[in-house]
Amino acid sequence: MKRPVQALLLTLSGIGLLHTALFTDTYLRYVKPGLRPPLIASGAVLLLLGLAAAATRDAHRHTGRDDDARTHGHDHEHTPDHTDEHGHDHTDEHGHDHSGGAPRIAWLLFLPAVSLLFHAPPALGAYTAARSNTKSVAVQRGFAPLPATSPLPLTLTDFTKRVQQDRSRAIRIRVVRLTGFVTPAEDGHGWYLTRIIFTCCAADSQTVKVRVYGAGTPPANTWLAVTGTWHPRGTLGTRTAQAALDAKDTRPIAQPVNAYTDDLPLTPS
Repeated sequence: MKRPVQALLLTLSGIGLLHTALFTDTYLRYVKPGLRPPLIASGAVLLLLGLAAAATRDAHRHTGRDDDARTHGHDHEHTPDHTDEHGHDHTDEHGHDHSGGAPRIAWLLFLPAVSLLFHAPPALGAYTAARSNTKSVAVQRGFAPLPATSPLPLTLTDFTKRVQQDRSRAIRIRVVRLTGFVTPAEDGHGWYLTRIIFTCCAADSQTVKVRVYGAGTPPANTWLAVTGTWHPRGTLGTRTAQAALDAKDTRPIAQPVNAYTDDLPLTPS
């Protein structure tokens, strides 16, 4: 890969990263919101490196022409030998060595650079959730009384904690409202309401799931608000209790802004 192409690759990568982080929320598919400033800084550095590489090349080209003019007609008997062990010459008519360079596969680096500008990779969804690790729910020692609101909005994590750890069994007859996207069950029967959670970025994502009963299986990756009550299976308030819901109502919602957390949606549904 020649120097002009390297400079172009750096420039495209920088512009793509800046476009994604400054003018869209696409970056939230891959990293947590707090990493936006480092993304912007990285894009600016890549752009500056690309422009600097292009400027350096132009300066080198002009310097090379001046050197050629000064040495035109001089004796070249001391020109370094650029032949390889087989006797092949890797120099051009100006004596520049072109034997090095990156392999052709390096051209594939243009694909992610261009995709940042024109076609961002899809967000993580049901396919990833079905194959990733289920996030362990942290142990909570005490639970505050539940608000009287009905249906009661809860995150999937909070619902799981109430089902498996709250000895008061306050969740037993409460109508709750959970939000997430659809992941078909492994056995092909039924489905889970799911959230993918980023600790830092997509590479360390984990999932939290609640099994849903009493409703047909919607298409995978559909975002839903599901209203219902705990599905009695196991002993409530212990680890034997299944984090599951008997659905009374399911309603499609728009994917929330905070899609890769297990927070309550930031956008109205």
